[in-house]
Amino acid sequence: MLDPALAQQLSAYLTKVVHPVELVSTLDASTASGQLAELLDEVAALSGGRVTHVRTGDALRRPSFRVVREGTDVEVEFAGLPLGHEFTSLVLALLQVGGHPSTAPAELLDAVRGLGGEHRFETYFSQSCQNCPDVVQALNLMSILNPGISHVAIDGAVFPGEVEERGVLAVPMVFRNGELFGQGRMTLEEVVARLDAGAAERDAERLAALEPFEVLVVGGGPAGSSAAIYTARKGIRTGLLAVRFGGQLLDTMTIENYPSVEHTEGPRMAADLERQVRGLGVEVVTGQVAERLVPAPVPGGLHEVHLGSGAVLRARAVVIASGARWRTLDVPGEDEHRNRGVTFCPHCDGPLFVGKRVAVVGGGNSGVEAAIDLAGVVEHVTLVEFADELKADDVLQRKVRSLGNIDVLLGTATTEVVGDGSRVVGLRHAPRAGGEATVLPVEGVFVQIGLLPNTEWLDGVVEMTPSGEVVVDARGATGIPGVFAAGDCTTAPWKQIVAAAGAGAGAALSAFDHLIRTSAPAASDADEAAARA
Repeated sequence: MLDPALAQQLSAYLTKVVHPVELVSTLDASTASGQLAELLDEVAALSGGRVTHVRTGDALRRPSFRVVREGTDVEVEFAGLPLGHEFTSLVLALLQVGGHPSTAPAELLDAVRGLGGEHRFETYFSQSCQNCPDVVQALNLMSILNPGISHVAIDGAVFPGEVEERGVLAVPMVFRNGELFGQGRMTLEEVVARLDAGAAERDAERLAALEPFEVLVVGGGPAGSSAAIYTARKGIRTGLLAVRFGGQLLDTMTIENYPSVEHTEGPRMAADLERQVRGLGVEVVTGQVAERLVPAPVPGGLHEVHLGSGAVLRARAVVIASGARWRTLDVPGEDEHRNRGVTFCPHCDGPLFVGKRVAVVGGGNSGVEAAIDLAGVVEHVTLVEFADELKADDVLQRKVRSLGNIDVLLGTATTEVVGDGSRVVGLRHAPRAGGEATVLPVEGVFVQIGLLPNTEWLDGVVEMTPSGEVVVDARGATGIPGVFAAGDCTTAPWKQIVAAAGAGAGAALSAFDHLIRTSAPAASDADEAAARA
């Protein structure tokens, strides 16, 4: 089942298993069970005896399996096939159940061990979802560390009845003790904070005690990572603040235009960047939201970034790299049905709409690519574009028009997402030029209408365009001495990974130059006389 290169890689990883591991499967006569049995047999064969496959499980879901540390209660559970993006979750589960330590911060691991109560987690995922592994891996680790926590990761495609019954229309979707716990990407820090009321307060106290940074980078995408790497390598005390490390990389399936990297996936690049940043000694602060920038009161003084938790981070220079997020339709019914039919990720959530009718709103490259992608999964796609023509590349337009299960509506305004109280049932639209509105019967609405910069926290502080982009010069400088910006949150014309990384490096070099010039000792009379001579 595994290709030779992947099998060789897995075999090398399994040498890190310290304690014997059992894969206890519960199977039936289905094709999925046969595939799962083949996968588990292959994993065991590659382990050099460290892992064994036992077909004696009695779980309710079939096919499923438990990864068990032999002779203990330490285990995690998968229902379905952990392939695609979830294969990494399986590998980590094998290593961590087998005794290989997590690389998460020690204080965070201690917080997990200290959680009280019983927490039975269930996470629905799809193999094509790049957001799901973060959640699955966080909850798996928690179940390994704390005996009061259990977790089962469920492949929604293998259990469509459950998906329908529980109203799972977006992944990842997490249930705790039978009740909805959360939807979308969540980090280990975020899950712990929700379960431990004192975690946020303790973290705020820790952050408040930090010494001022020489450079504080706000944002953990390509621009922010690059800026932090450049300043850290110059020996500058650097901090990096991000809600989640990786930015839009976490939502990018395929990257094939980054120099020297023929092919990678966004989450993998984000993980590589985080490893590099942390390895350089950068103080990485995640799970925190920047709420306000207070510029230094005097030249060369300390700028302040105020956080939602109440903590304040200080630095002599700040690099703003807060990126952008998906633009919303801002029509009635959209917010109420988010993750209940309204979604922004065709790769993640497309498999949940197999055999259904959906709409894609947006005629640019992302919208047309989404329609093409979904056409191979769903029954029918209607592509809705406000303008009188599609804005996507010609090759994409030719492809979308060649597919028999895609209709294209041009010059059409989306006016409402229609629901039945629990899920989407239609999309109301009308001719842009005026005319009667009609309701298109659909069960899913995929919004693909561009990006908005994450700059609300800078209102009234730095100069911005009407669309919220930070105005910068060729050096990445804003109008405030010591405050620089880079990437998709700025006026830079090209919203690309390599462009953002380059801009982040440039802003970092500008910040370094600013620090040199504002920390140089004042010239003495003798120095000035020598200079005049």
